[in-house]
Amino acid sequence: MTDPKPSVLFVCVHNAGRSQMAAGWLRHLAGDAVEVRSAGSAPADQINPVAVEAMREVGIDITGQTPKILTPEASEASSVVITMGCGDVCPYFPGQRHEDWKLDDPAGQGIDAVRPIRDEIRDRVRALLDDLTAAER
Repeated sequence: MTDPKPSVLFVCVHNAGRSQMAAGWLRHLAGDAVEVRSAGSAPADQINPVAVEAMREVGIDITGQTPKILTPEASEASSVVITMGCGDVCPYFPGQRHEDWKLDDPAGQGIDAVRPIRDEIRDRVRALLDDLTAAER
């Protein structure tokens, strides 16, 4: 039996911008090779419309996603947890890979400020995916 595919959980406070863009990039770049989750410690009512617009510009549709509350179960079920400014509220489980990505918060920003955040997330997700797929070889 082969190992189960890696699962990545992206976490930010509102689950409306950074984590949704990261999840969108990973789904787009990895296809079905990686299980993708996102959540927030204090989820917003909806995804940041500027984040949606920024992702749409690169051909990725995240409009079907909704902010979700971070649960210990979602965290525990993930092999990699990427936090983006959620601080100490993010649960940690032994045996998981944890990374904290320092990224500007797109909340309240215009599209010109969100594009570089989107592009930095893309670059980090590509590096993460390369690392995950190299580990499987």
